[in-house]
Amino acid sequence: MSGDIYFAGERTSRGDFQQTARCIAQDMIDRGLKVNDTIAVLMRNDLTLLELTEACRFVGLRYASINWHSAPQEVADILTDSQAKLFYAHADLLAPVMSVVPPDVKVVSVPVPDAIHDAYATSDLEVAGAIDFSPVLSSTSEYAGEPEKLRGLFAYTSGSTGKPKGIQRTFDPDAPDRWQTFEGMARILMGAQAGDRMYISAPLYHSAPTALAGFVMATGDVDLFIDPNFNPKRFLAVVQEHRITHAYIVPTMMVRLLKLPQKVKDKYDVSSLRYTISTGSPCPVDVKKAMIDWFGPIHNESYGASEIGFMTLINSEEALAKPGSVGKILPGGSVKVLDEDFNELPPGDMGVLYIHLPMFGDFVYSNQDGDFEGQRQGAFTTVGDMGTVDEDGYIFISDRKKDMIISGGANIFSTEIEAQLILMPEVADCAVFGVPDAEFGEAIAAAVCCQAGTSVTLESVRVFLEPRLAKFKLPSKVDVHDELPRQDSGKIYKAKLRAPYWEKSGRQV
Repeated sequence: MSGDIYFAGERTSRGDFQQTARCIAQDMIDRGLKVNDTIAVLMRNDLTLLELTEACRFVGLRYASINWHSAPQEVADILTDSQAKLFYAHADLLAPVMSVVPPDVKVVSVPVPDAIHDAYATSDLEVAGAIDFSPVLSSTSEYAGEPEKLRGLFAYTSGSTGKPKGIQRTFDPDAPDRWQTFEGMARILMGAQAGDRMYISAPLYHSAPTALAGFVMATGDVDLFIDPNFNPKRFLAVVQEHRITHAYIVPTMMVRLLKLPQKVKDKYDVSSLRYTISTGSPCPVDVKKAMIDWFGPIHNESYGASEIGFMTLINSEEALAKPGSVGKILPGGSVKVLDEDFNELPPGDMGVLYIHLPMFGDFVYSNQDGDFEGQRQGAFTTVGDMGTVDEDGYIFISDRKKDMIISGGANIFSTEIEAQLILMPEVADCAVFGVPDAEFGEAIAAAVCCQAGTSVTLESVRVFLEPRLAKFKLPSKVDVHDELPRQDSGKIYKAKLRAPYWEKSGRQV
């Protein structure tokens, strides 16, 4: 049996991995954590991150994995909302946020591996007031108990109030362990077999790569390869050297791969790959076709949401036959298309997509009372996406919930940016929305009206927002208007602002 873990090329056996995770689990218990508590993690891709999540499975904890690009106040909001008892962070990421950590949260400083230093040009930092993680592995005995049923990821997404919104998976102690569901997804969704090798370099603070890593770990017999970040040449080299069979490659990565010179592409043997999967940003049809032409008909795309999970799957043959579709609902799930009055629409008519997918369990928002208004219809839930379902059951996404921007696989809520931008002294009115971007799927654009006698530039807007928001949330385009179009209700008519950009691109999402 295999099931080893490779981080930046360094192998750790499954046995050694489990031993470390048990030591961490015992340390968590020694520090007062108990079943159903929460830890928070602020780390780049690292073996230790996987060990922490495995330790959570032993103790029965949830873990809130925080986007390491987050601004200090965003980190503080998640620590408070999640009620985290322990906060683990890479030392270099901890220093800027230490002053905002709530006083009742114990902070653990995790050493930064050399591979991350090399990938991100970071340096070691000592953080006063933090617990040193290093002695945990040398001075703690192993937890001797069996794992609790999986509680798993406590995911966060940007909320309509401008603060992070926690997606908390409900837990039924009488239901089967979701760890078993994870293994089933690896076998059924991915066709994973003993001895296969899965590659992931996407950030593990995202729910999709975290879930896929969990699927692999649950098999116990599939190797998992984790890299600190994505480098197209390194990816091809790892595929060739280790005969990778499965890989998570989002559209942004595909674009970077396709931009490599042909002589570089020809240098590497990728014939071992038999399954790649993409989630997050919709994959442009031409990019998907180019990847199929290169790698063969092994590409799969899934439409999903942190709230619901992986909802659909479409393979290469289906994608070529149904261009633009995100596939059919997964077995055991159902989809309805409803109009504004919640009437079910016939095949081909566009409306809001409502999904029932019981395999991942239900969820609640941690801090959004009343947020389910219009989001739930019986057992069916929507995340606000609009689309159609054809006669064959294939789903097509026609439009996205109004305020969500998906850039490079990251979900960005425009109201969060608007709430900060309107504070800029020169700005009288503003709207933020997504515009097409060849590499990242969408880029962030801001439309502003200026106060009389003032002006703004893209540079001045970014300078103002940089201390307030994570860098990936900063606009890359700024348009200045005399006035912004508004609906009769007073809401800004963003569709009119978006339209010129999307009409030129030839696509809607």
